[in-house]
Amino acid sequence: MSLSYTVPSSLEYFACLVQSDEHFPLLEAAASIAQDEYPELDVQQLLGDVDQMQARIRRRLASDAPSLQRLHMLNQFFYSDLGFAGNVNNYYDPDNSYLNAVLRTRRGIPISLAVLWMELAQGLGLHVRGVGFPGHFMVKVLLPKGQVVMDPTTGQSLSREDLSERLEPYKRQSELVDDYDVPLGLYLQAATPRDIIARMLRNLKEVHRSQQDWQRLTAVLDRLVVLSPQAWGERRDRGLAHAELGNVKEAVQDLETYLAHAEDGLDADMVAERLNALRRSLG
Repeated sequence: MSLSYTVPSSLEYFACLVQSDEHFPLLEAAASIAQDEYPELDVQQLLGDVDQMQARIRRRLASDAPSLQRLHMLNQFFYSDLGFAGNVNNYYDPDNSYLNAVLRTRRGIPISLAVLWMELAQGLGLHVRGVGFPGHFMVKVLLPKGQVVMDPTTGQSLSREDLSERLEPYKRQSELVDDYDVPLGLYLQAATPRDIIARMLRNLKEVHRSQQDWQRLTAVLDRLVVLSPQAWGERRDRGLAHAELGNVKEAVQDLETYLAHAEDGLDADMVAERLNALRRSLG
C-alpha cells in the first residue's frame, strides 16, 4: 500500500505558523511571506542561514559578556560587518519585505531589518521587542539600567527628543495635539509577533494597491484574512480586488461577509452598491 500525502500550499503553511499566539515563530512566518513571489523558496534553508550568522557573532563574544557589550557587538556585526541598511533608493520595492531578498541584498525597510536583527539579538540573550512606531518600525532593548529605543535601519539609539520629533508630523496629521495629545510611552509599547506580521503584510498591500497589481494584492489579502480573521476591512479589500480581477463569485462572498459584520462601516452604502452591481453581473 503506497502512502500518499499532499504538500501544503504556501497559504496553508502560513496558516499553520500563525494559528497560535503562544507559539508564534516570528522569523519563520515573516520568511514565509516571500513564498508568494518566490514559490521555490526553502524557508528552512533561510532559517539555517540566520542560525549561521548567529553562530558567527556568538564566537566573538565571551559567554559572560554584559548586555551592553552584546548590543554593541551585534550592531557592529549587523550594520558594519554585514552592511545591512535601509533601502533608501528604492523604498517601495516589494523585495524590501521579503527576507530572502533582504538577506541577499542587505537592504530592507525598518520592519524587515528589525525581524532579522531581533532574531540575532534574542540568540545573544538580549531582551528585545519590536515597536509599532507610526511611520517607522523601531526596536527596543531592555538593559539592566533602562531601555534603549533603536532605529533598525541604522542601529542608532534615539532619545526621547528624537522620538518626539519623529512623532510630530504624524500627530499633526492625526490631529493628536494639545487636548488630544497622548504620552510618548504609548507609542513605544511592544508589538506582538502577530502585529508585526500584519504590518509587514500591510506594507506589501499598499505597494501592490498603488500599482493596481490585483493578483499580488489578493495573495497578500489572503494572508491577512488568515492572520486576522475578524479584520473585516481586509475581507472588503479582498472582495474589491477580486472584482477587479473578474472573480465575481469570490468578490460577492467577501463583500457579503464584510457587510454582515461591519454594519456601522462608513462605506457600507458604497460597498452594498458595488455588491448589487456584481450580483447583477452574475445574472
